[in-house]
Amino acid sequence: MSASGTATSADEIAAGYAFTGPALDLGALLWDGTCRPDAKIRVPLTVLNRHGLVAGATGTGKTKTLQLIAEQLSAQGVPVFLADIKGDLSGIAAPGASNAKVASRSAEVGQSWTPSGFPTEYYALGGIGQGIPLRATVTSFGPVLLAKVLQLNRTQEQSLGLIFHYADQKGLELVDLKDLRAVVAFLTSDEGRGELKGIGGVSAATAGVILRTLTVFEAQGAADFFGEPEFDTGELLRTADDGRGIVSVLELPAVQDRPQLFSTFLMWLLADLFHDLPEVGDVDKPKLVFFFDEAHLLFDGASRAFLEALTRTVRLIRSKGVGVFFVTQTPKDVPADVLAQLGNRVQHALRAFTPDDQKALRTTVRTFPDSPYDLEELLTGLGTGEAVVTVLDENGAPTPVAATRLYAPESLMGPVADAALERAVRESALFERYAQAVDRESAYERLTPSARPPVAAAPGSPGSPGSPGSPGSHDSANERRDERGEERGDEHESRREDPSLVEQVVSSGVFKSLARSLGTQIGREVTRSLFGTARRRRRR
Repeated sequence: MSASGTATSADEIAAGYAFTGPALDLGALLWDGTCRPDAKIRVPLTVLNRHGLVAGATGTGKTKTLQLIAEQLSAQGVPVFLADIKGDLSGIAAPGASNAKVASRSAEVGQSWTPSGFPTEYYALGGIGQGIPLRATVTSFGPVLLAKVLQLNRTQEQSLGLIFHYADQKGLELVDLKDLRAVVAFLTSDEGRGELKGIGGVSAATAGVILRTLTVFEAQGAADFFGEPEFDTGELLRTADDGRGIVSVLELPAVQDRPQLFSTFLMWLLADLFHDLPEVGDVDKPKLVFFFDEAHLLFDGASRAFLEALTRTVRLIRSKGVGVFFVTQTPKDVPADVLAQLGNRVQHALRAFTPDDQKALRTTVRTFPDSPYDLEELLTGLGTGEAVVTVLDENGAPTPVAATRLYAPESLMGPVADAALERAVRESALFERYAQAVDRESAYERLTPSARPPVAAAPGSPGSPGSPGSPGSHDSANERRDERGEERGDEHESRREDPSLVEQVVSSGVFKSLARSLGTQIGREVTRSLFGTARRRRRR
């Protein structure tokens, strides 16, 4: 590692990381091939909502860097979200094992290494794999994110948005994929074809493509990820009884073969947080730091609308106290507009075996501030657990570029045993809340005659609810009307002979309840965010 400077330059670099407030310790400065344990490379806690990038070739230590940062954030009382794609981050809950390699590393960098475990919750998408099931409703997922998962083109994405708009207007709740499939099937049927003309010109051919894509998607097992109970992303903001931040680990090994799905689901989590959290401005420490592993999957094949929404979300969520770190192989995997929002950088080694690798290396070097290092040589010569670092200081200015030998994580560097993970999941206070899937009446039941519940006896008939002499008839009927948001006129509508499907939906209690909710989170049309995501009132 060459550096075109003197020891004074090394001292100047070290001075750039001598912060006065709380900070995370990343490691020790490397200069002319020597590790300087007295020169600590750190990142202020106050700037971790300014986002960041952890990059590097496979096998250079990115995962351990995530683990190191997550541990220190938790210790400072900051909740963390980690996507565990390979299954080796679950060990953050258990104390690490001391060995010669750890002892040597900690001595080199001047680290007081103590084996420690951290409070952890384990999640799994739709309950596939080990973890508390994490689900979203189709309505809250929204058309933009769903179009990304389904790999729809721009025209099809716009058409899907209009179909969501139609369902919102008609009070058709899209809880799971069969609900959305039922709405699209209705709009392509003889009965619903007229409705298709009234929602902005969605062609029957495009609707048919969306229907076929949904059917294939559902057949591939994606139905498990959509439904209720929907995960409340506020769970990610919790701290443990001892004040440490809870590390939420999303276990993804069981769905590694569905990268578009899990990367877009991570974006839903972030968009949902953005939608719900209040503005807080500058904070002493973040409310949450969110690590987006395999970030290139999020951007591959993304539509312009998706990228614009993502860029705005990343830019604006900082003021809500949330920091986002993208984890990928090279900075070129991240669009320039997003990369410009990332103030903190940890760049592990890059390879330059091919012309494309060499081009990526030169591009990466140009994204760093000027430094006394020969960065092209340095980045190809870094060892495992070493990185080039530049962060924002306490005033928001970039720190000097620093070659760094990173600290060793204090938790277990590897997966916990399956039995221990399963026990942690079942003992969680959240398990009972989210473990059992619920399939209530929604669009599918309303649009599919064979799925509709039996019609109740007419009011006033013997033995029917509300008939004279039935137990609690007056109070129970009123309570049910209140809960459904129905009015007396609904009874007259329900006795009409053979109302059309659309009339049934429009006159339903759900639709009228939505219409009366104007000015709240859900109104006549569901309020949607930058990604078209929507939130229902939380039911606990």
